Amino acid sequence: MPFVLYDTMQRKKVEFVPATPGHVGIYVCGPTVYSDAHLGHGRAAVVYDVLRRWLMHEGYRVRFVSNVTDVGHLTDDADEGEDKIQKRAKLERLEPMEVADKYFWRYFEDAGALNVAKPSITPRASGHVIEQIELTKELLERGYAYEVNGSVYFRAAKWPDYGKLSGRKLEDQQAGARVEVRGEKEDPRDWALWKRAEPEHIMRWPSPWGEGYPGWHIECSAMSLKYLGEGFDIHAGGIDLQFPHHECEIAQAEAAGHKFARYWMHHNHVLLNGEKMAKSTGNFITLRELLREREPMVVRFYLLQSHYRSVLDMTDAGLEAAARAYFRLLEAYRRLHGEAQAASAGANRELEAALDQLEREFAAALNDDLGTPEALATIFTFLPQLNKALEAAAGRESLERARDVLERLGEGVLGLFPPRVLEAKVGGPLLAGLVELLLEQREAARRRRDFEAADAIRARMAELGVLVEDTPKGPKWRLQQG
Repeated sequence: MPFVLYDTMQRKKVEFVPATPGHVGIYVCGPTVYSDAHLGHGRAAVVYDVLRRWLMHEGYRVRFVSNVTDVGHLTDDADEGEDKIQKRAKLERLEPMEVADKYFWRYFEDAGALNVAKPSITPRASGHVIEQIELTKELLERGYAYEVNGSVYFRAAKWPDYGKLSGRKLEDQQAGARVEVRGEKEDPRDWALWKRAEPEHIMRWPSPWGEGYPGWHIECSAMSLKYLGEGFDIHAGGIDLQFPHHECEIAQAEAAGHKFARYWMHHNHVLLNGEKMAKSTGNFITLRELLREREPMVVRFYLLQSHYRSVLDMTDAGLEAAARAYFRLLEAYRRLHGEAQAASAGANRELEAALDQLEREFAAALNDDLGTPEALATIFTFLPQLNKALEAAAGRESLERARDVLERLGEGVLGLFPPRVLEAKVGGPLLAGLVELLLEQREAARRRRDFEAADAIRARMAELGVLVEDTPKGPKWRLQQG
């Protein structure tokens, strides 16, 4: 059956047909590495990781490119203000590239904890300044850009298709509503392709127009074309990037004469307490904080329970429910691995029929615009039949098939069962209860000032793979990764 996705450009579900049979090129707008990633970044990483896994499961060779913005991203996401990385560098008293490297690696540590596979290519904006300059030169030569006082701007009014992705018309924009009105621009709606570096600006490169740095939007146009080629298959990112970032990407590439992305996918916002999660407003929780408190696979499971195009409101109650559901699923998976070979030989016709239904409905769910909630539902529908077969301990061949199917779909596609969950002594409420009991013993030892005993309990827990962190709200624990 064909893979159907909702194409933002066409505003409807369409059958996905790659430009080159058997091959898929995907570009995802990655993080700006000036602080720790929040749950919204985690959603993006998990959603497009499942997209990649599903396409590979269906036999495609996938080149997955996700950039990292480490330069040229200003505090107001426009043409004015202070570079976010440079601002952070001042706060932490580090060089800007120290900040970028620090949070670059922390982002991939957090993504790895969520069992997100690393991209095929992770281009950094600072490493592709030459490509951005060359694309800017092409736009100048074609008359779609102009240089003034060492900065280069795109002539927005000259590109009639601007707004075709988001549906927002150029003439509807109010001057200064999204970008600061800058006197040197021909039109306040123009945006920077290259910025003149002021004396205090640290991150700068030589260019035909003097020392400066690239604008935010130009990086993704240049890097996606470099690594995926013209007319590549899928461009993905958050719905908040649809305008102006993705509109500008399209205009820059196509005005320079390059065919750009053929399909567009956008995931929706993550809310916290009913409000959009964003670093700029302070209404967010970092992945690092959340993964200290929760089993990472519970977080991944939670993110997959909502369709990527729907708004996800994160609540403690929702995470608790996700934990119960995930550990129920994990227990069946672990039991299947431990008991399948011990069952009596033969096939189980009821289990075989349930497996056929599972594979058929799972594929239908993901082929319908990456329906991860429905895909998860098919697995839970299958569990009673699996548990019945396990209780009977009969039908080894069918149980072994069930093990292989859950491994292929549950881990290979949904990424919920990394090898460590089979090795670690993980077990939902039982595990949580035992850990809390040990923490109570440790706290009792600390109250009676027996710090040697308290340290011994913590050290032993660490040996068993349970890491304890003391916080102002009390001790928090998490399972060690790897």
